[in-house]
Amino acid sequence: MKALQERFATLLNHKAHGATAPLLTRELALQLRERIDQVRLFAHAYPLLTNLTHGHVTPFDLLDFAYRHELAGLSLHMLDGEHNSLSQMNAAQLVAFGDKARALQLDVHLEISTTRKQSVDEAIAVAKAIGTRNIRVYSRYEGKLSQVMDTIAGDLQYLATQADKHDLYFDFEQHEELKSAEIAQLLKQADHPRLHALFDFGNMINACEQPLAALFNLAAHIRQVHLKGVRVVPEDQGFGHYGVLQGSAEDDLPSPRMLFELLMLGEREPQVIAFILEQENHYVAPAFRQSNEDADPFIEYREMSETPLPPGLTLEQMLAGEHRWANNQVSYVKSLLAELRTLAELTLASPACA
Repeated sequence: MKALQERFATLLNHKAHGATAPLLTRELALQLRERIDQVRLFAHAYPLLTNLTHGHVTPFDLLDFAYRHELAGLSLHMLDGEHNSLSQMNAAQLVAFGDKARALQLDVHLEISTTRKQSVDEAIAVAKAIGTRNIRVYSRYEGKLSQVMDTIAGDLQYLATQADKHDLYFDFEQHEELKSAEIAQLLKQADHPRLHALFDFGNMINACEQPLAALFNLAAHIRQVHLKGVRVVPEDQGFGHYGVLQGSAEDDLPSPRMLFELLMLGEREPQVIAFILEQENHYVAPAFRQSNEDADPFIEYREMSETPLPPGLTLEQMLAGEHRWANNQVSYVKSLLAELRTLAELTLASPACA
């Protein structure tokens, strides 16, 4: 029993910087096993973004990827795939996409990089056409933090109205410019059952936050998750991050601990409905918030995420590498879940827990 506890603690304390793992009691082991059996892993478009951009992969192919890997669904941006993207599909193509997802028994979640009305309305139209109820959003406004927060609060009211009207859910991602507590404040203020948060494993770094602290600040609101690996890059009075393979030696995030904490959210039922595999190898994100900023700092405009061709890699190498890296993340996360489940099973089988 002691060896099991030590292995569990070693796993959960990995790069957790002082956070102490809980005791793996029989009650916790039962709940952990149950949550792992219910976990819903999703594919994401971003790991294959270069392939999508250059037409080697289409959104239809992403459905095949999710199916081959026995995932529960696919999350993709409205613009992923350029001329092949959902935003460019005609009505018949959108129906065909939705039909294929249903035939493969895959849920599809949409993503947009704004909370502006026009883009929201466009996403709603696509959501209805393909038969999805979940849309990820984040804001990209410029101005004093207080002004940006007021603008977003207004946008959230519109989202709430549209969510009720069209039977939808909107999940606001912490996307480098806002801190987790600021997003929690906005969602608490909106106080709407169809508005929640999407927690990204690495974006809090750019907002000058620590991963576990950000998770705990936002925990009550988290409904979806982006999983990825990140190397933390100190920059003056803040931190940027560089995308690396999740679980690799370069990954500075406490991935096992964050996955555990997110699995356990929710009292009776799992709170997180989608654990989305968003491997972002070679993605570069500079520091956004600073440790010495004013109480009401100026928030600069932020472009949408992209990964340019890294130095030293040819386009052909990047196209091939993306497939390998996407497969790598599926293997890592499934292996991590299997290890946690094994520890839970061994704990339940131990005479000390009988």
